[in-house]
Amino acid sequence: MMERETYTADLGGERLDLFLVRQQPDLSRSHVQKRITRGDVLVDGKVRKANYKLNPGEQVDLLLAPPAPAEILPEPIPLDVLYEDEDIIVVNKARGMVVHPAAGVHSGTLVNALLAHCRDLSGINGMIRPGIVHRLDKDTSGVMVCAKNDKAHLDLAEQIRTKTAHRVYQAIVYGNISEPSGLIRGDIGRHPTDRKKMAIVREHGKPAVTHFKVLERFGAYTLVECSLETGRTHQIRVHMTAIGHPLLNDPKYGPKKSSGFSIRGQALHSWTLTLFHPRTHEKMKFEAPLPEDMMRILKALRDKKRKMGVNDDAGIDR
Repeated sequence: MMERETYTADLGGERLDLFLVRQQPDLSRSHVQKRITRGDVLVDGKVRKANYKLNPGEQVDLLLAPPAPAEILPEPIPLDVLYEDEDIIVVNKARGMVVHPAAGVHSGTLVNALLAHCRDLSGINGMIRPGIVHRLDKDTSGVMVCAKNDKAHLDLAEQIRTKTAHRVYQAIVYGNISEPSGLIRGDIGRHPTDRKKMAIVREHGKPAVTHFKVLERFGAYTLVECSLETGRTHQIRVHMTAIGHPLLNDPKYGPKKSSGFSIRGQALHSWTLTLFHPRTHEKMKFEAPLPEDMMRILKALRDKKRKMGVNDDAGIDR
């Protein structure tokens, strides 16, 4: 018997496709419409069109095909290993590397590389995400810890949940941030019109808090340090955009006009990670130096600032 996800319509007059997107924010509207056309969606047991207007209390079933078994293969991809023992492995993830296989991505991921480097990874997240305790976006570089057994995984996950483990990022953002530091609060949820983006939302969002500190000003750009009280999807990218300072070269949240700098994706780097070792409980801090692309950008900005004879505190005018 085919499995199904079942929902009950709570609003009268809402389109069937929009209702399902609201229930399944990871699915695009076009994907939902295809599923409806294919007959994978039933309203009180009947096939309806995507523009069908729901009545309160109607039962909506999304039929689920059994997942195809997936085999994730080891691949000899070079890893920048910062630390490794029998319980954990800490790596400096390269920009452009996807953390684990997903739809349309089955190779070249950090998981593929880890399986070739060390076959003893925790199995809590299943075959697709062995060892993965937390994630970084594809185009965010920097420190990540992975678990080599289930005990270590549970311990690390609890540290992240309770904020015992602490992550600090560095980012280059557009604009001159005049204040030395600040705090950004704003619930984050799926963007109301663009399902591939996140946004600060009034309803159905999750609480999110970001602290930032200015490290260096360049007038048109600012180097900032960001630390998180929460770990929401795209949190730094969404929050910095919300205060008018999107990340340099961010393809989702930044300006469409090219920055002129050569960098793949947003200028965001997971700089340090502090945690307690899951076996020894020793406090450990790991640091990944800024990647070469961000260093090149900072060098160009600093050279320009020196030529203009501007001190570090003042920055330079646009």
